[in-house]
Amino acid sequence: MNNQLPEHALNILNEMDLSSLEQAYQYCMERNIDPKTTVMETQPIAFESAVNAYTLGTALALFRHPKNAEQAATIIGEGLQAFTKTGSVAEQRQVGIGHGDLAARLLNEKSQCFAFLAGHESFAAAEGAIKIALNVNQSRETPLKVILNGLGKDAAYLISRINGFTYVRTQFNYDTNELVEIERRHFSKGPRGDILCYGADDVREGVAVMHREQVDVSITGNSTNPTRFQHPVAGIYKMERNNQGLPYFSVASGGGTGRTLHPDNVAAGPASYGMTDTMGRMHADAQFAGSSSVPAHVAMMGFIGMGNNPMVGATVALAVAVSQA
Repeated sequence: MNNQLPEHALNILNEMDLSSLEQAYQYCMERNIDPKTTVMETQPIAFESAVNAYTLGTALALFRHPKNAEQAATIIGEGLQAFTKTGSVAEQRQVGIGHGDLAARLLNEKSQCFAFLAGHESFAAAEGAIKIALNVNQSRETPLKVILNGLGKDAAYLISRINGFTYVRTQFNYDTNELVEIERRHFSKGPRGDILCYGADDVREGVAVMHREQVDVSITGNSTNPTRFQHPVAGIYKMERNNQGLPYFSVASGGGTGRTLHPDNVAAGPASYGMTDTMGRMHADAQFAGSSSVPAHVAMMGFIGMGNNPMVGATVALAVAVSQA
């Protein structure tokens, strides 16, 4: 578990006066936090590198005694950042720090609604949403609303039914720009049932959903429909929120490898990571590297093996656990 650790990770171990990741894991377990279980429950196909990074970040947060879950999240981000490879896209974009900052925003009372702008075929958004819903409100005075907003009403219905979410069927009037709710279908009660899942017909309806729910933080998926839906919705919504003088923190999940549009497909040039990467940079306050769902694609960008969307859930869950330890 401690072979060939990055230098930054070794420095963090030294700060805690620990000599190995095994000791860091034991340090967490002694305080009734099991980062390995949390990571693997969130995304069962995550790599061991994700377990290692979250073990280090969680131990560091426990060691520094943060005053709340929001502070714990930013410290966990330092542990994640320590596992980025030198010179990689992940290191350049400060992806580990970004994950800590995103989780901290979700734990901040000023954030009221978080949206996964998703390709609805991807279960990674559901994995992340479930983990957030089960944990984030344990350390918030006002509940955080969590929604999924993706392309396709049938797909949204299926995602809702499989995961126990609430499906919200809408119809957009293209003459009046009015969004009307047609049906609301609850597939469970409790935290899962509180997650709303929307399926849009196009970008205009997707933007209208964002306004309807007053989304102030979102993360895009990067698997299906990134250029047809997720990135355009985030970009247009950001412009309109700025015009209204309202805050909106936009995160782009991806760029690089995975099911992106590669340079050869869109003539983006030899130094580009693809069109989804380029579009993400047009609207994102923070940009992650790799796939929203596939651990291998994130690892190939010089980070750990876990999808970006499930990482959001794992970071929140462990930050809350640290605050309660």
